[in-house]
Order: sequence, then C-alpha cells, then structure tokens
Amino acid sequence: MSVPIELSLGEEALSRNVADVPAAEHDESEAHHRRTLSDHPCPGVRLRHIVVVNMNNRRVLVDRHEEIASALDRLGVRRGRPVLVLVGGAAGMSRGHLEFVAELLRDAVLPVLIARDVAVVDGGTTSGVMGAVGRLHDRALPLVGVVAEGVVGAADLEPHHVHLLVPGDSWGDESPWLADVADVIAGGCRSVTLLINGGEITYDDAAHSIERGRPVLVLAASGRTAAAIGAAAAGDVVGQRAAEIAGSPLTRVVTAQDLAAAIEAELTTFG
Repeated sequence: MSVPIELSLGEEALSRNVADVPAAEHDESEAHHRRTLSDHPCPGVRLRHIVVVNMNNRRVLVDRHEEIASALDRLGVRRGRPVLVLVGGAAGMSRGHLEFVAELLRDAVLPVLIARDVAVVDGGTTSGVMGAVGRLHDRALPLVGVVAEGVVGAADLEPHHVHLLVPGDSWGDESPWLADVADVIAGGCRSVTLLINGGEITYDDAAHSIERGRPVLVLAASGRTAAAIGAAAAGDVVGQRAAEIAGSPLTRVVTAQDLAAAIEAELTTFG
C-alpha cells in the first residue's frame, strides 16, 4: 500500500510516497517527514520529486550539474568530507569474487572509512560491489548512489543508499555524474576511487576519475577489469583500455593486504 503525503515548502510542493508502511505508522511517518523537510528549505534547486521507499531510501531527481549540491543537502549528505568512489563489478561478478570482496570490505575497508568520516559514492543498486557495501551498512557511513533515471525499474536500488537519479536511459550514462557527485561532496577534501572487478563501464568510471585528478586504486585480485588493469601494469598486453588506465600516474594496483593502508594514505595526503 502506498500513501501519498503532500508537503509544502514555501511556494513549492513536494509529493512523497511512503510505501509498505503499516497504516498505524502513517501519522508518525508524515510527522517525521514534515519535520525533516521543514529543516531543509529548497532555495535554488529544481527538485522535481522525492520518493521515499522507506526511512533509509530516498531518491532525488536532478537535471543539471549545478543542482548536485542542493540535492545532496536535501538528502542530508554533509559535504566537505573525504570520499571513496566505489566502481566495478555488478551482476557479472562471480560468487567467489563477491564473497572475497565482501569479506575485504567488512574487515579492511569499512573500518578505515568510518574512522575517517568518509562518504561512499557508487552506482547504488543491489548488484555486485554496491550491494556488498550496502549489506555491510553502518549508520556512520553515508552511501550515495548515482543512477541513470531510465534504468530505475530495471534494477533494484540498494535500500541503505540515498540516490541521485540523473539523466540517461542506459547503464553507464551515470558515469560522469558519479565523478561529479564525488567532487561536490568532497569539496576541498581528498577523494580516491576504488576499482573492484568490473566490466566495460568500469573503464569509463576510472577514466572520469583520472580526468578529474582523482587517484584510482585497483584491486587486481578481484578479477575481470581490475585483473586486466593489473596485468597491463605488469607489462602484459591485454587491451588498449586497460593499458590506458594502468599507464596513468594516478593509477595504483594494490593487493588485498595493502588495500586499507593505501586507502588511508590517499585520504590523508595533502598537497
């Protein structure tokens, strides 16, 4: 059951849906959202709608890059903090690689991110590395998903993320937006991209980070695109795209044992 709740902010009305909430909780939910929105007026942002699937899953549709900062503010994502951009494998990951990555995220990566007050930016679905970090969600770790508007419905959005829906109808259309969202959240703080596994779109994600001067850490042991970049860095001939990413001075291939220290070093380096 979906109950529409109309809320007014100045001259702008926002339509919100609370889905699958028991009837007895509707009053509490509406009051919660009224308080939340009254604390966050909307000057200067063309916010078309917010849909609330549950208390942790909010989606904001943006049309222009200039709207990103205000949209993040509406979602309660604090800016001016370190950022980890997580790119790589989705539905194409093998079970073995996914289990390996989930354990590594839990034991090595998340403790560093939480200790350093890092926000994570990724593709925001339940697949692959995005689903893995969502299932390990800690309230101290903000998860921001960037998803092309046209693929919503073709993929399940991970419920522990907040989501920015950006223009596009195909997988990969979100790639430049993902890099831009990370820049806006970071402000003057450090950011780093972690590339795990991945397919063809992952090369685009890495290239966008490199274009913006963001370091890219590649976990070669996670397979597929990451393994190809790792092989290229070692001198093997594996393809032009892998060679281009591996050849960047911003790219570093890391082992599972070195990953936590590498992330911490990138996020605490100045200059």
